Amino acid sequence: MGSGDSIALIGRFLEACVRADPEEFASYFTEDATWWNAPWKPVKGREAIRETLRRGAERMVALPWEIRHIVAAGEVVMVERVDHFLAGETRVSVPSMGIFELRGGKIAAWRDYWDLQQFENQLAAIPPGAK
Repeated sequence: MGSGDSIALIGRFLEACVRADPEEFASYFTEDATWWNAPWKPVKGREAIRETLRRGAERMVALPWEIRHIVAAGEVVMVERVDHFLAGETRVSVPSMGIFELRGGKIAAWRDYWDLQQFENQLAAIPPGAK
């Protein structure tokens, strides 16, 4: 898979993230994939990844994400972006850096790095009972 194909695949995947359909989301991963949404613990395996997305989508609604930069070298893609969500009535925006390792046209590893305190501070602004 060339760099252009890798970038296109991850672009489609990031659009699928916003739709937050667990089946579509999980279909992008290899059976043995790892999703490490740091600072939380890594999630291993397609089924666990599907379930993690399903639980997350119950708490927040994804809004379109802003891709600032996306680069690839073969089957490694790096994406600087800002992820936007609605939690209750509050918009939450999280700058993040993601690294994707691809294998056979699927995601074998996805590591996202972002600031948990910045995320929690935005959630703390939500009125009690609105979550």
